[in-house]
Amino acid sequence: MNKLLFVSNISLKINSFAVASIKSAQNMGMEFYHAANWSGVSKMQKTADEEGYGIRINDVPISRNPFSGTNVAAYKQISELIKREKIDFIHCNTPTGGVLGRLAGKKCKVKKVIYQAHGFHFYKGSPKKNWLIYYSVEKLLARYTDAIITINREDYEAAKHFKLKKGGKVFFVHGVGVALSEYDGLGTLRAEKRAELGLADTDIALISMGDLVARKNYGTAIRAVAKANNKNLHYLICGKGPEFDALNALAIELGVEGQIHFLGFRTDIKELLSAADVFLFTTLQEGLPRSMMEAMASGLPCVASKIRGNVDLIEDGVGGYLRAPNDVDGFAEAILKIVSDDVLRAKMRECNLETIKRYDVSVVEQELREIYSEVLN
Repeated sequence: MNKLLFVSNISLKINSFAVASIKSAQNMGMEFYHAANWSGVSKMQKTADEEGYGIRINDVPISRNPFSGTNVAAYKQISELIKREKIDFIHCNTPTGGVLGRLAGKKCKVKKVIYQAHGFHFYKGSPKKNWLIYYSVEKLLARYTDAIITINREDYEAAKHFKLKKGGKVFFVHGVGVALSEYDGLGTLRAEKRAELGLADTDIALISMGDLVARKNYGTAIRAVAKANNKNLHYLICGKGPEFDALNALAIELGVEGQIHFLGFRTDIKELLSAADVFLFTTLQEGLPRSMMEAMASGLPCVASKIRGNVDLIEDGVGGYLRAPNDVDGFAEAILKIVSDDVLRAKMRECNLETIKRYDVSVVEQELREIYSEVLN
């Protein structure tokens, strides 16, 4: 029986990030090994995931910071795992996991190595240093790669310029997959969740999800809410992080502290989406944003930054509006257009519910099965 090693960065549990790969590998009769940094997870959770998915989990000290010294130890452990278990194939993910997996695969002479890019760190508008460092690294490591999987069109076109191993190929898949069936019927919870949040019937709820970090650019979103100057607007921010104090101070400075609601880390995202009216997403950098896909699965119109990944999901004026990442006036105008027009909001809802079908987990599983069948056979 062939063995496939899936390498990622930080794991808190097995989720859609790996599920499509697990199902694809097991459907082909392969054993599935998962290597990631599981240090923050209880033994009970790891055991539940191993038994629930029929896989083997390996805790490796991978750091998201590619320059961290712990990645040297992670590389050694991955190499030892490959030799000990006689791994046949590697499917590595994310920048750091992609480097470690491919270098270990080359050293251990693994039969085939697949790299899935969830958003290259070099992209249109990125700093020159990103191109000097990350583009150069990806170009070099492509020579040790049998297949590169991309999840947005910009990365797909960029990857096609790399020289892969002989016979290597670049593929495109629709992200990591969203289980659309999980969003059915959540509309019945809308009134209850809005009441819990203290929202009146006349209030319009905007929502964002993601860590409070500079890359998510929440400051622009808060400024746009203030610029819109509509007291019925309420902005729900789900997430925590180092930018909280600065963002909270900004809301107070702009006089909208009563309209900006920092909800912290939440486990009821689907229910919160059902209570919202518009998804607001001013992020500076994405690969293919899962949070936006979840919002679309909930039928929300999207007001988002016009960047890679976002433009794959939303067509300006159809499923929402796209604006330059720091265009406060543009975001405010787009928000007011949507919230003032019930018919427009309904049309955008139907559009997004239709568009997101292409990203259902069943579609991604089928795409991965076809890639595995072509590359690993």
